[in-house]
Order: sequence, then structure tokens, then C-alpha cells
Amino acid sequence: MSHESSSKPMYEQIFEELRDQIVAGKYMPGERIPSEKELGEAYSVSRITSKKALEMLTQEGYIVRQPGRGSFVAEDYESGGGTPPSRAGAASKRRRESGKLLIGLVMTDFGDSYGTDLVFGMEEASREHDSYLILRRSLGETAREQEAIQGLLEIGVDGLIIFPAQGEYFNAEILKLVISEYPFVLLDRHLKGVSASSISTDNVSASKQLIHYLFGLGHTHIGLMTTPPRDTTAIEERIEGFIQAHAESGIAADRSLWMENITATLPAAFVPENKKKEKEHIKRHLAAHPEITALFAMEYNIARLAYEAALESGIRVPEDLSIVCFDSPDDAAGSLFTHMRQKQNEMGRLAFENVLKLRNGESVPGKILLDAELVEGLSAGPVRNGGLAMKHE
Repeated sequence: MSHESSSKPMYEQIFEELRDQIVAGKYMPGERIPSEKELGEAYSVSRITSKKALEMLTQEGYIVRQPGRGSFVAEDYESGGGTPPSRAGAASKRRRESGKLLIGLVMTDFGDSYGTDLVFGMEEASREHDSYLILRRSLGETAREQEAIQGLLEIGVDGLIIFPAQGEYFNAEILKLVISEYPFVLLDRHLKGVSASSISTDNVSASKQLIHYLFGLGHTHIGLMTTPPRDTTAIEERIEGFIQAHAESGIAADRSLWMENITATLPAAFVPENKKKEKEHIKRHLAAHPEITALFAMEYNIARLAYEAALESGIRVPEDLSIVCFDSPDDAAGSLFTHMRQKQNEMGRLAFENVLKLRNGESVPGKILLDAELVEGLSAGPVRNGGLAMKHE
């Protein structure tokens, strides 16, 4: 069977062909239909693809699946144009016939400093395309992410947008999506060795711009603060930008000034007790390295911990210590932190639109990088001679 000329995903082509065969009476109520393995062989596709087709038939009420036995045409389904029996199936069918699409979003978490505008961008795009967005948070845990992807596929979403959890290994469910050519887009980061469309900030360039800004204020002893990189491309790229900026300016990047194991800001660990412990670590680090005149935080929540730790230690910001970061919420007085503002709304909008394009068989760029904007806040100023060293004298 050749279906290569169709722009529809293979699982949808298989679904439609089986559906039409059931409606035409080729398979009668109670009769077994081909298994995942049999469909995979017949259509030369993976079992992941054939499983998706059977799940869609189940959702729309055409078949029932019996573990260990197989898939059977629903007993109360009438061939010749009958209506699928289940209410959920009927709703799914009405949605499909109406042309309205349902796109699933899996992301670690979101807040005022980062994430909310991403969701706004996707939701706005969904309205413009007369579609809907359904959200599941993973809280940065791979198991939750996997469960969310599986659950969204089971309810029949038409595509996925995934903000991957940090970790050394990416979720195997994402690899399955690649293999089955399912329409999905990765957000904020890309996965090494995986051929999948991604949209993120140009983190290398953004970091370089922020560090050169600090150099312009006279800072040369800059501490870097990050959660464990663990092969998370966004963090690795920001570190790379930090190093490149130093190299371009002929300034040594002193790794002893770095804090690379901040965990209290991870979604599942962001609780008062952990934040208190992390601030104590930061205080000890600043006391041990009085030569530090500025801190570069990977994200707003880390910058906030550093700011509070400094104030509790009697260190003034920015008079004694400058702090910069990625993203920072605005209030009536503007931004507290000098930061790189990412184009979250545009990123979210592009992600949604690209999922729709992939679903329609259109090609999209493999990797899209967006510029970030430097926003001056109240947390960075000219270096004082001696930095914290003078403060400790």
C-alpha cells in the first residue's frame, strides 16, 4: 500500500482507511480488525504509528480494544453510516469534522518571569487558527513529562509542543514521536542527535551581549550561577556565550567563581526550605570569593536568590555587587534586574503555527533562533575598585 503522496500523517491515513472500511461493512460489529503488528507490516510503518491509528478509532467509538485479545468493531456500532456510540468518541468526531484542532502543550512550569508569555503566544495563535490548546506541566520531571505526552496522545491531540525537562537523557517518548513522524515542536531548547523542529533564543549571542555589557561597566571578575547543565542545551549555550565573551575581550574566565549546582530553583524543588539553604550556599561563596564584582545568573529565580543573599550579607546591589540574568518580571517601577528579555510571545506563536504546518505536511526549519533584548534594570552599575574585597576590609 502506497500513501507517500498524501500530506497527511501515516497514522491518520490508516485511521481513515480503517474507518471507511468499518462504515462500508467490511468489518462487522464484534469482528476483529488487524493488530498493531499486522497494520505495521501492511503499511510499512512502525507499531507506534499503527497504535496511534487504533487509538483514534477507539476515541471515536468505532472499535474497542481488549488487552491480550485485540481490537474489535464496537458491538453497538451500526455500519452504513451509523454514529459512533461513545459520547467522547462522538465529540472527537464532531471536532475532527468541524476542522477544529487540539494541540497539546507539555512544559516544565511557567511564571511571570518566564513562561506566561509563551503560553499567551500559543493561546493567541490557537484562537487565530480556530483551534484549541491543552496544557500539562511536567515540573521538570521526566516521568511526568512522559506521562503527559502519552496522555495527550491518548485523548487524540493533533500535534504537540514540548518544553523538555532538564536532564542528561531526553524522554524516550520524544524519540518515539520522531520515529513515527508525529507533528511536534520543541520549545526553548533542542535535543542533540534528534531530528526535530525546535524554537529557542539565540542563547550564545544573548549571553555574549550581557557579559560584554558588564565588561563595559568595568567588571572582570564575574561569577556564573546555574542549575546543573546536564546536557540542557539552553544552559550550555549560555555558558558558551559567557566563555566566548571573555575570550573575545582577552579576559580569563575564572571557573572558581562559578556556582554550577544550584538546585533550589528547579520546578520540583522550588520551596522555602530549599531556597533558604541555597541562599546560605551563595553567602558562603561570596564570602570565599571577595574578588567577585558581578554575578551572571542563568534565570530570574537564581538572580533573586543571589540578590536576597547579598542583602542579607550586607552587600549592596549594585554599589558593591552587580547582578544580571535572563528574564525578569516588570512592575510599576520597571525591572529590578538588568536582563536579557526573550521573545516569548513570538516563540509561542511560532511553535503553534509550525505544529500546524507539520501536521499539514509542510516543511519547517529544523532550528529557529530568536534574538533577545538587553533591558537595563537597577541591579547593575560600574565596578568599584576592589569590589567585594573592599567591602570585607
